[in-house]
Amino acid sequence: MVVAHTDYTALIADRVRWMRWEAMIEERGLHIDRPARTAHPDYPTVIYPVDYGYIPGTCGSDDEAVDCFRGTAPTGLVALLLTTDHRAGIRQGKWLYNCTPSEIYTVHGFINYAPKLLEGQLVMRQPMHTLWEDLL
Repeated sequence: MVVAHTDYTALIADRVRWMRWEAMIEERGLHIDRPARTAHPDYPTVIYPVDYGYIPGTCGSDDEAVDCFRGTAPTGLVALLLTTDHRAGIRQGKWLYNCTPSEIYTVHGFINYAPKLLEGQLVMRQPMHTLWEDLL
């Protein structure tokens, strides 16, 4: 049986511990080591569209702290990007916190800009149209 892409992401979204991770971010904060509009330290032509950092005291599949993009709206934890770094052979999740719908689209495009190198599948906490409605 083939599962449609939207069905697959819905299955994942239902299994993500959104409230647990959101509480962890609120408790521990975020360490932003790459502010919006700054260059990647190893690839100076790669510019971060929003703040990017990590959740202190966590450990991801790359044995580093869990990554997080931070936007500019009071939306809380809105999405998870399931990424695959084809160069390093690493799969990991990157959270999107306090992002507007426009910032979500931008981060998704940023991650998928060169899909032979890095790609990500977006898992939304709630449907995108709900975020647009909440921000009106």
